Amino acid sequence: CFLDEAQNIKNPQTLNAKTVKRVQADACFALTGTPIENSLTELWSIFDVILPGYFRSHAYFTGRFETPIMKNSDSAATQELGKHIRPFIMRRMKQSVLRELPEKIESRLTAPMTQEQTRLYAAWLLSARREFEQEVSARGFDHSRIKILALLTRLRQICCHPSLFVENYAGGSGKLEMLEEIVTDAVGGGHRLLVFSQFTSMLELIRPVLEAANIAYHYLDGSTPAQERLRLANSFNHGEKEVFLISLKAGGTGLNLTGADMVVHYDPWWNPAVEDQATDRAYRIGQKNVVQVFKLVTKGTIEEKIFLLQEKKRELIDSLIQPG
Repeated sequence: CFLDEAQNIKNPQTLNAKTVKRVQADACFALTGTPIENSLTELWSIFDVILPGYFRSHAYFTGRFETPIMKNSDSAATQELGKHIRPFIMRRMKQSVLRELPEKIESRLTAPMTQEQTRLYAAWLLSARREFEQEVSARGFDHSRIKILALLTRLRQICCHPSLFVENYAGGSGKLEMLEEIVTDAVGGGHRLLVFSQFTSMLELIRPVLEAANIAYHYLDGSTPAQERLRLANSFNHGEKEVFLISLKAGGTGLNLTGADMVVHYDPWWNPAVEDQATDRAYRIGQKNVVQVFKLVTKGTIEEKIFLLQEKKRELIDSLIQPG
C-alpha cells in the first residue's frame, strides 16, 4: 500500500485515517512533504498506519513524547523520538534530488500599517485581550480554543486589510500597497507571479487592484472545478497572463505552475511546511529560472509572532526528520 499526500491521515479521528487503517497490505509506505504540520500527533497517526503498534497507543505517545517535546522543549525526548523514527524515514531534499534546479531566494518583507489601520488594530487588540480573559475565566482554556482562534483570525484579517470584516472601511492597507508595488515592478521587469492568501476574501480585494493596473491574472480557490484547475494551470504555463491568485488551501498542492518565477505569500500561515508546499508549485521539475519568494509580514502585529512560531516549528521538524 502506497499513501501519497499522507498528511491527509494526520488526524487519527477522521474517516480518512480510520478507513486507510482497514486496508490489508503486507507493507505500507507513506509519501508526504509535510509529515508534521501542527503537532506530533500527526506523525503518530502516519506511523500507526505504516507500523501499527510501533508507538503503542496515542495516549502513551502523547505522554512519552508529544507533551514533553511540544510544551517543555525536552531535548532528551526529542533525541529519543528521533532515534525511533530515523530507521523508517527517508527525507530527500530537492537540492540533492534535482541538481539541475536553479536557486530559490526567500525574503521576508515587513509592511507598515496605515494610520487608520494602526488605530483599528490597537483597538481590536485591546478588545480581544478582554474577551480572551473573560472567556478563559468563564470556560477554561481548553473549552475556549475556537473563540481564541476567532479572535486571532480577526487580528490577522486587520493585518491583511480591515475591509475583510469592517464595513465601510476606507483607511487602506499598508500590505496591499506593498503588494501592488511588488507586482507592478515584477510584471514590468518581465516576471510572472503566484500570489497566495489563506483568505479568499483577500484575493477578492486584490483583484480590482490588478485590474486598475491593467495586469492580467488567473484566479483559483476551493470552488474551482478540477478540470478548470488543470486548464488554468496549463494556460498560465503557456504564458497566458502575468499573475495567478491562489487560495492557500485550494492551491497549495497538486498544481504544476513552473511558468512563474516569483511567489508571494500575502499572509503567513501557522505552519511553514504548508507555505513551502505552496511555493513548490513553482519550484519544481521544469523550472528554468531563479525563483524569488516574498513573505509579507505586517510590522508590530500578530504576524510577527506567527513568523517566529513558523521558525520554531521548522527547527522541530528539522531536528526530528533529517536528510538521508
